[in-house]
Amino acid sequence: MRTERMSPLLALGILVNVTPEEQHKVTSVDGHSLASSNTDFAFSLYKQLALKDPNKNVIFSPLSVSIALAFLSLGLMFNLTETPETEIHQGFQHLLQTFNQPSNQLQLSVGNAIFVPEELKLLDKFRKDAEAFYASEVLSINFKDSEAAVKLINEYVKNKTHGKIEKLLNDLDVLTNLILLNYIFFKAQWKTPFNPNHTYESEFHVSKNERVKVPMMTLRLETPYFRDEELGCTLVELTYTSNDSALFILPDEGKMQDLEAKLTPETLTRHIDELSLPRFSISSDYQLRDILSQLGIKKIFTSDADFSGITNDHKLAVSQVIHKAVLDVGEEGTEGAAVTAVIMFTSLPLHALNISFNRPFLLSIFCKETQSIIFLGKVTNPKEA
Repeated sequence: MRTERMSPLLALGILVNVTPEEQHKVTSVDGHSLASSNTDFAFSLYKQLALKDPNKNVIFSPLSVSIALAFLSLGLMFNLTETPETEIHQGFQHLLQTFNQPSNQLQLSVGNAIFVPEELKLLDKFRKDAEAFYASEVLSINFKDSEAAVKLINEYVKNKTHGKIEKLLNDLDVLTNLILLNYIFFKAQWKTPFNPNHTYESEFHVSKNERVKVPMMTLRLETPYFRDEELGCTLVELTYTSNDSALFILPDEGKMQDLEAKLTPETLTRHIDELSLPRFSISSDYQLRDILSQLGIKKIFTSDADFSGITNDHKLAVSQVIHKAVLDVGEEGTEGAAVTAVIMFTSLPLHALNISFNRPFLLSIFCKETQSIIFLGKVTNPKEA
């Protein structure tokens, strides 16, 4: 059985060129160890993305990036971790099988694809492992007609993300010779929906000097929340009908950067009488090569990267790692998508209170069954799509 939260869509693509360039690293293991490793990677990647532009919205799928990098490592002729690579691939195989089980409670699909020209012959082992571990499609493409190739890939992504991501690529390098792609689509309904009749226009404090009007949704029921005095934040957990959850983290005034630097939430249960949360739709588009290098994933971007486990026909190298994500949160639930081409403190009970997310906040969409973060991000301005 799968789990979902807000509905996020995401796609990640890794573009591999004929000249040696890059590779990638896997930070995962088996079962819960895999989830724990992916969570560590998620927070590390978030901090780098947030540092790039502290005043911008952030949304990405660490799960999509992790899967794409693990998928790419099938073709590497050296191991990126101390963990036997078969265990890593089996761990992701189990994750994918869990996510893609049919469910009436949510729409969650995670998949992979390889776009390769007919003249480039994949090794049988790589093709079989790609299909066995990552359920990957192998699709023929003509990169010499770059306009048609871009159109084909964008249409594929649009279809797999149910229209949430319409354009992953604008163009392609003339040397592009293979693309590995991971996509995620997520759509789930709140267990307790917000009543649209209670949605009202309210001010959102983007900064000390900037305010915007937003549709503020209201939930007038007791809702689980957590208070962390050490981090200076309040956390609210909203569940989906699938019993997965979305976690919204509201820093105290002026504490966003402190919270981002720590991002190690310890929680305790409370109840609130009323929750106010803006209705929003945000998206992000990232070139991850430099950021991954800053996280220590460097070797795949060098001439030392050996991808001869993919094909003997060419000396391949990673040229780009592109990630795009979209997330919509509304009264009924969440919908999102992402694509990657080549995201307990104890004290006495508190009195009931009202919580209003009327200033920048963090969010996480979490799959309870696999203990995986599907989406991670920050809403700085709900009016900026």
